[in-house]
Formats: sequence, structure tokens, C-alpha cells
Amino acid sequence: MAKARKDERGRALRKGEVQRASDKRYMYTYTDPLGHRKFIYANDLTTLREKEKQLMKDQMDGLDIYVAGKATVNDTFDRYMSTKCKLRETTRSNYIYIYDRFVRHTFGRKKIATVKYSDVLQFYLHLINDDDLSLGTLDSVHTLLHPTFQLAVRDEIIRKNPSDGVMKEVNKESDKTRGVRHALSLAEQRSFMDYIANHPVYYHWWPLFAVLLGTGGRIGEVLGLTWNDLDFDNRQISINHSVVYYPVGNDRKSTLKISKPKTDAGIRMIPMLDVVYDAFQIMREEQEENGTYDTELDGMKDFIFINRYGSLQNPQSVNRTIKRIISSHNSEEAIKAKRERREPIILPDFSCHHLRHTFCTRLCENETNLKVIQDIMGHRNIETTMDIYAEATDQKKQESFNNLSKLNIF
Repeated sequence: MAKARKDERGRALRKGEVQRASDKRYMYTYTDPLGHRKFIYANDLTTLREKEKQLMKDQMDGLDIYVAGKATVNDTFDRYMSTKCKLRETTRSNYIYIYDRFVRHTFGRKKIATVKYSDVLQFYLHLINDDDLSLGTLDSVHTLLHPTFQLAVRDEIIRKNPSDGVMKEVNKESDKTRGVRHALSLAEQRSFMDYIANHPVYYHWWPLFAVLLGTGGRIGEVLGLTWNDLDFDNRQISINHSVVYYPVGNDRKSTLKISKPKTDAGIRMIPMLDVVYDAFQIMREEQEENGTYDTELDGMKDFIFINRYGSLQNPQSVNRTIKRIISSHNSEEAIKAKRERREPIILPDFSCHHLRHTFCTRLCENETNLKVIQDIMGHRNIETTMDIYAEATDQKKQESFNNLSKLNIF
């Protein structure tokens, strides 16, 4: 029989209890529902065991409240999140951020057993009409609340999921529509890039936007590129990680982190177009001239796109720069077009992701193999590729018929 461990006063210690040799404090080790090892401490054994007893009581009380149907929506959501062990850190953080911002301090306080279909509908309509949420953001809220209620259904805490069918009703009752992300036209794309290339302030942004428009990479994937990801001999770019900017900690301050691509399909090789090759050469020459920075993030370094302070570019700052460029371009273009007696090319409001959509559209206009397009874009679902392909080919079809109408064939 194994000999029982004892403290320095000769008292037998229970499983999980330890008296540390360094400072003589007592420690109890346990495993939480997520399988993570946790610790509680005390200066004496009596206090430690009181904490152990309270810990067990809290765990049992939480279970009893849930089983009795007295748990709130918040309690059930936290329980749901504790079952999602394989979520990426960035995804988990974003889920919690969305829930805490829109649900936890209002609707989340309701007892889950009392929530009805009309309660969920009223809450969603309140978010849409009073808080002016977009349907896209509401979709994000719904993708958290629906599985939360579904967990309670499967645990037989409630009989039906009160959020079933709510989004369909919201779509009927709301005047809002989901914004359709359109690609830039070829004329808009050229005007945007030409303006940047010849602008005394914005010209240094040209390589980044050339890579975004020439690869279709997500903004985090492009900002995370290192020189080791480039194969100049074979003209290929390896997409194997991404830079993400997301809130962490209790104060929800945001930080940059290295993450895997959005999906497993996001790990891919992209052919390096000539214009992209030139953009990388400009960046290399710029770093050789100005010197390189020892910027490191999560063990990675040798990043291609760094700012003048030696830090990685922030995706949000890139989007803000796009807005400034659009405003400046449109103001100057309106005057220039009037002077030249032509219609101005006015750029629409767009973001980094529109540049990805634009690349995909150009690809669809020149490539018919959907599988090739899907692989280059890193789309997990072929439906995403097909939607963009359908929109691009519809435009091409209209152009073809417009050209056909000019022919004297009858």
C-alpha cells in the first residue's frame, strides 16, 4: 500500500493536496469541466479544505440550478461554450465578445425555461430597430443563441428551441436587407491603383494593395506574409497562417496574434502574378534601403508588410486608409473629369474584403474551372465560389449581348 503524503506537522494530505516546500503554503489541484488544470491556495490546511468544500458546492449548485431549469440564458451559454473544446482562441474570443456586447446584460439574464418564441423575436427586432444592428451582425448573435437553446433542449431542460424560425420572421418584418458585397469594376480597380501609384502621400501603400488585388488573400493572410512564405523561383506564395486582431482579457483590449487561416481550406499555394512579384520586389528594396526591423509575433519574424515604426500593419488601420484614399480620389476625380469633359469614375465605399472579392471576380471572368477558383481563394464551400462566379458571368453575359446588339446579323 502506498504511503500517505503528509505535511510538515504530520497530517495526512488528501488527493490533490500539496504543501509547497518553497513557502510552506498549501495547494489543491483539480481539473475543470474543460479538462484544464486549476489550483487553489491557502496559508493553512483548514482554510484550504474550506475552499475545497466551497468549490464542490459551487459545482454541484451550478448543476442543480441548470437541471432544475432555473438557469439563465447566460448560464446556459457559458455551459455551451465550455463544450466547445476545439474552438480556436480567436474564434472563442470573438464569440464571447459578441455575446457579452449584445446579449449578456439584457436578454441573457432571463431564465431559460421561461423564454418563448415571441421573447426571442422581440429581442431580435429590438436589436434591429432600436440598436440599429445590421442583419449580418444579428446573424452572428443568432448563431450563438440558437445552439445555446438547442443544448438546453438536448439536456431536456426545455422542450422546444424558442429561437427556431425567428430569423425567417425577422427577415419578413424588417425593412433592412443584407448588404451584397460587389466587386470593383475593372475601371474602378485601375483608377484606384493608378491614383495610389501617383499620389505623393499614398504611393507607399501601392505594394500592399497590389498584393491584395493580385492574390485574393484575406487581409490577415497578406499582412502575415513573411519572406519565407515566398518562392520566387517557382512564383508561388504559401498561405499557412494569418494575423488576427481581436479582443482579449477582461478589459477586452485588442491585440495582434498569429492564427491558422480561417478554414483548413485556407492553407494553400497561390500563383504569383507579375504585378505581385513586382510589389514584393519593391518591398524588398525598401527594406534593404531603410533597414529591417526585428519584429516578432508569436515566434514568427521577417514580415513583409510592416509600418514605419517597425510594427505589423493593423487590419483596421488598412481599412481606415482605404476610406481616406476613396475620399481623396473622388474629390479630385470629380474636378478632373469636369475639366476633361467626361464622366467621373467615382469609387464606392469598400473595404479590404472587397479587394478579395474583386480578385475572385476577375478570376471568374477568365477561368471556368470552379475547383481551381475555389482552391486559389481558399473557400471551404464550393457554394461561395459559385455565388461569385454566377455574379461575374452574369455581368459578362450582359456585356456579350450588348456587343451582339451592335452587330448587323439580321
